[in-house]
Amino acid sequence: MQGLEKKIIFVGGKGGVGKSTSAVAIAWKAAGEGKNTLLISTDPAHNLGDIFGKSIGGSITRVSDYLSALEIDPAAETEMYIQGVKENIKSVIQSSRMDEVNRHLTTAKSSPGAEEAALFDKLVSIILEESDAYDKVIFDTAPTGHTIRLLSLPELMGVWIEGMLKKRQETNENYTQLLNDGDPVEDPIYDVLKQRQERFSKVREIMLDGDTTGFAFVINPERLPIAETQKAIELLDQYHLHVKTLIINKVLPEVTEGDFLLQRKAHEQQYLDMIREVFVEQEKIYIPLFPHDITDREHLETFSQYY
Repeated sequence: MQGLEKKIIFVGGKGGVGKSTSAVAIAWKAAGEGKNTLLISTDPAHNLGDIFGKSIGGSITRVSDYLSALEIDPAAETEMYIQGVKENIKSVIQSSRMDEVNRHLTTAKSSPGAEEAALFDKLVSIILEESDAYDKVIFDTAPTGHTIRLLSLPELMGVWIEGMLKKRQETNENYTQLLNDGDPVEDPIYDVLKQRQERFSKVREIMLDGDTTGFAFVINPERLPIAETQKAIELLDQYHLHVKTLIINKVLPEVTEGDFLLQRKAHEQQYLDMIREVFVEQEKIYIPLFPHDITDREHLETFSQYY
């Protein structure tokens, strides 16, 4: 499938549709083809360890010859993020005020958006520092709403930092004029903001590169997943992030017996028709409903053959 051939793939979808299993299957197939693959879960309800039957955790763990996995812990990333901020401002804050500043920053760990900012920082680091070591990088993202906020952050943070840089520059120019010596004012905060702006810009460039990055959504042939996915795709389009691949999971087999399954199949068909009508521009991958959960590597091998 063309959309799944990209080096970096973000897999999203409504909770419970089989998003993590799909992301694992995509990574498993790539690794089976001899591609050095990194699978990252950004979903707080991590499932990778359960599927592979081994502990993954917050450090890159080898799962097979060509597959490594990582489960990002938002709380741990937030702690490291805040510590990084504290280190950055040490040189620009009077030592007498550092205790007060540290108390505010510690409180900020619990503020809305803190975990998402920290998670985004980790995502930036993976894409810029880790991805070159791999042929394939697969992100198993959190349910739809979290995914949209995470993927929209490069643009939103870029705009915010641009505004901050402009204010710092104006302040520095005013100080230069007041000093009357014409020498530019040293501003470590400006330097840090400029560095972060450059990193966010690079990540956004990579995410917008259709030859490098792909976005896939997993849905079931049901009303709510279809409606939610349609809204998500339209919203991501506004950030120029275009979902080109749709994975329709848990499709009933063509041959069914019994009144219940026949009625259910007829009911499902209307949603399969709706998917074709609504998602015209997306390539579609159909995955059947299996008689068992995907709980071991043999099941995963079977599941991955549909990609």
